[in-house]
Amino acid sequence: MHENPIVHSSGFSVSKIWDTAPHNAFTDLCRFQGRWYCVFREGKTHGGTVGKIRILVSSDAFEWEDGGLIAERGVDLRDPKLSITPDNRLMLLMGGSRIKNGLYLNRQNRVSFSADGRLWDSPRPVLENGDWLWRLEWYQGRGYGVSYRLKNRRIWELYLFTTPDGIHYEALGKLPVKGKPNETTLRFSDSGTLCALVRREGGDTRGYWGTSENPYTTWKFSSLGLRLGGPNFIFQTNGEPLIGTRMIRKPRGKPMEARMVLGLLRDGQFVQRWELPSGGDCSYPGMGIWNGKLYISYYSSHEGKTAIYMAQSDWPPR
Repeated sequence: MHENPIVHSSGFSVSKIWDTAPHNAFTDLCRFQGRWYCVFREGKTHGGTVGKIRILVSSDAFEWEDGGLIAERGVDLRDPKLSITPDNRLMLLMGGSRIKNGLYLNRQNRVSFSADGRLWDSPRPVLENGDWLWRLEWYQGRGYGVSYRLKNRRIWELYLFTTPDGIHYEALGKLPVKGKPNETTLRFSDSGTLCALVRREGGDTRGYWGTSENPYTTWKFSSLGLRLGGPNFIFQTNGEPLIGTRMIRKPRGKPMEARMVLGLLRDGQFVQRWELPSGGDCSYPGMGIWNGKLYISYYSSHEGKTAIYMAQSDWPPR
């Protein structure tokens, strides 16, 4: 499905592309073999129920077709992330938790691969029970990602992993971040610097920006000045990071509200520049720049039901 796009004051053309399940959320976006792939979780609720991963496919990011559903009996699959492996396969990384009577019994990542974007392997577990590898970034033939582990209710830890194939992983060390760090997106700059965008749920809850040089065992982190949710970023052609996240704010005299926002990293701080139509349960963007346009997938409940949206804009903005 899709709705006719509406051009908003932000300058983005935005359309709803999916709302079939009771709850549709946690997106990612990737261009592979000339087509766009958008993935997200379908479930009855935000959590506490079995989740399945829906795949949508499009040649123009406007007309979308159903590309299939990945499921595992009794398992909540969520937070799907797409990447392209060095041998030119599309890789789907997911969190997986066995669930019984609404209670999570464990958690362990799953991966699935496709050579053509149509036929997918059955999900297979990777890493160890307790790991939640958030996203995988490929660089010079290897994948890099950060897993967050809950040592106990108060202490959450981040570990950097590398892999040659998306299946076998080697730990490179723990990242020096406190305050219940969790969802972490990694990207490599053109110069080979490994950059990290980290969500934190403890301490002052402000997100962190980190950088590290090869062999990526020493890190420098600084606060971004805002709380993150479903954080993602990409490097623009000028090398400047473009960040997408959920922003929670409290207007004077009004209750707290959440918005899906985009901003830039300027002097180590997040500077908001654009706000997409959104509200309530929202965020978790997929991001891509292609042929002079920026594409953003995200989910939101501002129209009453959590649904998947696609935003497009000329890029860089005119």
